[in-house]
Amino acid sequence: MAAQGKPFWTVPVAAMLTGLGCTADGLSTGAVEDRRTRYGANADSQPRKVGPVRAIMRRLAEPLSLILLAAGAVSVATGDAVGGTIILAILGLSIVLDTVQEGQALKAAEMLRRSVAVKAEAKRDGAFVAVDVGALVPGDLVRIRAGDIIPADARVLEANAFTCDEAALTGEPYPVRKQPGVIASALAADADNAVFRGAVAQTGEALALVVHTGRDSLFGEAASALAEAQTPSPFQRDLHAFGLLTARLTLALVLLVLTAHMLFGRPVLESLMFAVALAVGLTPELLPMITTVTLSRGALRMAARKVIVKRLAAIHDLGAMNVLCTDKTGTLTEARITLAKSLDPAGAEDPRAATLAALAAHLGGDRGALDAALLDCRHDPAAGWVMEEVRAFDFSRRLGSVLAQGPDEHLLIVKGAPEAVLKLCATRRDGSIMDAAAQGQAHALVQALAGDGLRAVAVASKPWPGAPRELTAEDEAGLVFEGLCAFADPPKATAAAAIARLAKAGVRLKILSGDDPVVVKRLAGLVGLKADEVLSGADVAALSDAALAVRVRQVDAYGRLSPDQKSRIVKALQARGAVVGFLGDGINDAPGLKAADIGLSVEGATGVAQAAADMILLESDLGVVADGVEEGRRTFVNILKYVRMAASSNFGNMLSMAAASLFLPFLPMLPT
Repeated sequence: MAAQGKPFWTVPVAAMLTGLGCTADGLSTGAVEDRRTRYGANADSQPRKVGPVRAIMRRLAEPLSLILLAAGAVSVATGDAVGGTIILAILGLSIVLDTVQEGQALKAAEMLRRSVAVKAEAKRDGAFVAVDVGALVPGDLVRIRAGDIIPADARVLEANAFTCDEAALTGEPYPVRKQPGVIASALAADADNAVFRGAVAQTGEALALVVHTGRDSLFGEAASALAEAQTPSPFQRDLHAFGLLTARLTLALVLLVLTAHMLFGRPVLESLMFAVALAVGLTPELLPMITTVTLSRGALRMAARKVIVKRLAAIHDLGAMNVLCTDKTGTLTEARITLAKSLDPAGAEDPRAATLAALAAHLGGDRGALDAALLDCRHDPAAGWVMEEVRAFDFSRRLGSVLAQGPDEHLLIVKGAPEAVLKLCATRRDGSIMDAAAQGQAHALVQALAGDGLRAVAVASKPWPGAPRELTAEDEAGLVFEGLCAFADPPKATAAAAIARLAKAGVRLKILSGDDPVVVKRLAGLVGLKADEVLSGADVAALSDAALAVRVRQVDAYGRLSPDQKSRIVKALQARGAVVGFLGDGINDAPGLKAADIGLSVEGATGVAQAAADMILLESDLGVVADGVEEGRRTFVNILKYVRMAASSNFGNMLSMAAASLFLPFLPMLPT
């Protein structure tokens, strides 16, 4: 819902309620039914399903299949029932095997997609009840708790320490704070008063008003790309081209022989029968069977490596791939925030800041992504300590405090955003005054960490002089600056080695991320990818298609990309003749997955990404992709061996027969 073309997060709540024709008390059952009829189900556009009959007809329409059909029919018509039946049986068996294999893979992928049933808590008839996500409609009032998948685009009406993980939508790995209010920015990235379908609630809880569902949601366009017709893959194009070439050569040879025989005064019927025999002999009858069996064996080998091959031809396409575009979060990285550094006020490595921060997180009950990273690095961080008072973190103060009694210290520990904590500090740990110069040095250190793609949390403390009591804002002053904790989403341990293997195989990797270009550049360096230049979404938007087609050959890393821009980069690479693969797991990756010659996703990916992919990796490991490239090339070589053998023998034999027939007093070959 937008007022006068404005995004819904810029519209006052009262105006939104009026526009939606509802109140902040939820909907009645009758109103829900009316709205479901009006707005439809809260679901993505599904890929066009192809039934078995249509799938078989599509394969029969291939030039090579038509040649074999014609050869079989002619053989039967001219009396060679056995030969014709064999040709038709081989063709039929090949098509059936191909159709069954792809059908089984699609069923496996569908079972994987349905393995998690998602519910939402909506207020219906005055009470909150659990309903299927697909049953939500605009105007519904939903309650969202930590761990819930955001079921629809919605406006936040109430929030309690509520944050969302929007990595699947934007590529940003850090939690995003959400709170009620109205903002002026039209950018979804700035909409901290709205939640978007596909994100995950990380901490706290919220009450939200559903505004857009299904295809009308912010990323519904990305999902609706799946409903578009699938373009032929490189393998299908190559096979189609080979079939046309075979048909042209066969027709040319038949016409040439028939014309020559007519000029030599040979009987017309015998000459026609001989030409038909040549046509049958030129046909590579076993190619469909060889192709299907070879690809099926490749699919079985890939399945042993925990890869679901949804489309058999994708194995060959993976082998032909020479550019792999990949998202960052969850594919190259762990999609899990970890503690990268613990620094003292001067920027030197020192564990005290992380130790105090972990102690505060444990005693204060903080369970955000950054707190979890702190606790992962400290075994029993509160040993010997007792929590006496806590002033919980909130987003207005951007910090939280814990009063704790330890074996040797009685401390107030404060942690939070550097800009909030640093201004409360009076001294540094070494006793020096936290004057303007020291403040500037601390802020410069925070900026340096940000330049390396790291997020900083400041830690401060002060000795507590007396008995415990309820903490106030006045207590959070005159602090001692203890240092900074820096966090990052680390690269997968296997990423660098897998990228090196792909490079050795002639596959160039490009990072297409929705995250900050600075973070993308840092990650590229960590995984061994040269990225002297990183283009942002704004840079890509400023380029024409022709200019982008030039730049994509020079630049290997991109940040702050929209879903459409990822797809545009893929198409620019294809325009330069590249066979492009795309590896992604988020909703924002669906257009890129759809546009690529070979789409790859992972088990934990969103349903939209899995539906758009040609292969699903049950283990998120780039090494499997490198294995797949080798498997695809092995499959291609095996098919090529048969093509070369069949082409050389069939054409050689038939040309010899055609030439000999002009000089022999009898025809060397007939259809029967």
